[in-house]
Amino acid sequence: MKSKRGSMDTLFLSMRHINKQYTGVKALDDVEFSIREGEIHCLAGTNGSGKSTLVKIISGVEQPEAGAQIEIAGEPAGQLNSMDSIRHGIEVIYQDLSLFPNLSVQENIAMSELVSSKTQWVSWKKAHTIAVEAMDKIGVSIPLDQTVSRLSMADRQLVAICRALTKDVRLLIMDEPTTALTKKEVDALLSVVVDLKKKGIATLFISHKLNEVMQVAERVTVLRDGVKIGCYPSSELDDKKIEYYMTGTTTVYTPYHVMPDTSGAPVLELDGLSKEGNFKDISMSVYPGEIVGITGLLGSGRTELALSIFGLNPPDEGTMRIDGEPVVIDTVKQAVSHGIAYVPENRLVEGLVLDQSVGKNVVMTVLDRMLTASKCIDVQQVDRSIARWVRELKIKVPSVDSAVKTLSGGNQQRVVLAKWIATEPKLFILDNPTVGIDIAAKTSIHEVIKHLAAEGVGVIIISDEIAEVLYTCNRVLVMNRGRILKQFISSEANEEEIQRYIESHAV
Repeated sequence: MKSKRGSMDTLFLSMRHINKQYTGVKALDDVEFSIREGEIHCLAGTNGSGKSTLVKIISGVEQPEAGAQIEIAGEPAGQLNSMDSIRHGIEVIYQDLSLFPNLSVQENIAMSELVSSKTQWVSWKKAHTIAVEAMDKIGVSIPLDQTVSRLSMADRQLVAICRALTKDVRLLIMDEPTTALTKKEVDALLSVVVDLKKKGIATLFISHKLNEVMQVAERVTVLRDGVKIGCYPSSELDDKKIEYYMTGTTTVYTPYHVMPDTSGAPVLELDGLSKEGNFKDISMSVYPGEIVGITGLLGSGRTELALSIFGLNPPDEGTMRIDGEPVVIDTVKQAVSHGIAYVPENRLVEGLVLDQSVGKNVVMTVLDRMLTASKCIDVQQVDRSIARWVRELKIKVPSVDSAVKTLSGGNQQRVVLAKWIATEPKLFILDNPTVGIDIAAKTSIHEVIKHLAAEGVGVIIISDEIAEVLYTCNRVLVMNRGRILKQFISSEANEEEIQRYIESHAV
C-alpha cells in the first residue's frame, strides 16, 4: 500500500538512546522506538512504565537527556519543543480530549487553526469551512452548532480527531481512546483509524484495553519500568503474552462465586426508585457481603442511580431501605451517616484533591472523628490512620506528604478507596473503579473489593467492562434506557451471553 507521502515501510519517526530521569527515578532507560508512515502502532505497559514520558518527548513537552537521537522523515530533529512537534505533523489527543464543553462542534474543531492564524477577528465562514473539511477527511457528520457537552463520548472523540486533522497531521497519538466507549463505538473509532492509515497518517495508541486496539494494530511496543521489553508484530501476541511482557508475570482471574448470607435484611433495598430523565422503577437489593455488578451502554442511567443512592441526585419517587429501615437521603452527609461510600468514575476531578498530600486525601472523610476533647485535631491519631491505610491498601508512595497528583493511576485509585474505606461503610458503591489503570493495578483493586465483601460490606460495582462485573460480582444487572432489564447469576453466565444481550437491546 502506498501513501501520498511514500511507502508504508518508510519510517516516519525513529528514536534511539532515549533517557529521562526525574529526581532519582529513571523514567526511560536507553529506549528505542520507531513508527512507520501510515502504521497503526500500540504502546503498551503498566502505569509507571514510561509510556507517558515517551509520548511527552515525542510531542516536545519534555526533553530527553543528552545523547538522544531523534529523526523525523529521515532527517535529524534535534531537541523537539511543542511547536516543532506540531510543525512536523505530530498531534496528541489526550484522555480528557481537551475540548471546550461550552463551545460548539464547529468552534472546537476550528479553534487551533484560528488561533494559529493570529487574526484579530474571527471569520465564522472560515471556521465553518475548516470544520466541514476536517469532518470530510474521516467521513463523519456531527451537527456543527451542537454544544460539545451535549455529545456522546464517541462523538467527542471524533471532534478531537477532526480538530487534529485541521493541521497537516502525519502522526496522531491517542491516549486511552476507548476507555469510555461502548463496543459499537470502539468499532466505529477503529474504522476511522484504518481510514487514516489509507491516507498515510500513522496512529499511535496508548491503551489498557489491548484486546480492542489489537484488532487494528500492526506492531506493539512494550515498556516495563522505563525499559523497552520489545517490539512485536501484533499477529504474534495474545492477551497472556502481552500481560507477561508488561508485568513479568501472568495473573489468574478467579471468578467470585462466594454466596452471601441472605437470611437477614439487605444492606440496601430499592423499591420503584425513579428519577425523571435518569432512571425508572428501579427495584434491587444488596446483601451484606454481596458484590452486585451493574453494566450496560453509556447513558443507561447507571451513574445517575448511584448518585441518587449517595444523595447527589435525589429520586422523584420510590423507597430506599438501609438494613430494612426506610430512609430518605438528600445529601452526601446523610448518605455517609447511613454508612454509604461512593467512589466516582472521574477520580481526578471528583475523587481527589490533586495538589494535596496523599495523607490529607486519605483522612479527609474522617477528620471529624479525630478530634480531642477540646475539638482540636488529634495529630497522632491522624498519623496512625494514614499509616494504616497506606499499608493496608499497599499505596506505593515515596512519602505520605507527596502530592497525590504525582502517583500513578492505580495508586491514585487506591487513595480514593482508602479515603472511603476509612469511614467503615456498610455499602460501597464504585463507578468504573479500574478505568484507565493497568492489568496489575486492576487485579489488586479487585482483591481489595473482594476483601471488603468478605468482611460483610455490601458492594455495587458499575462498569463498562463485562469481564470486570462477571468475574468480580455475585450477580450482574443489565441497565438500558434507565431500567434494569435482566439479571445474570455470575456463576451461570459468560461474557458472550451478556454482550449479546446488551447489544440486542441497544438503541
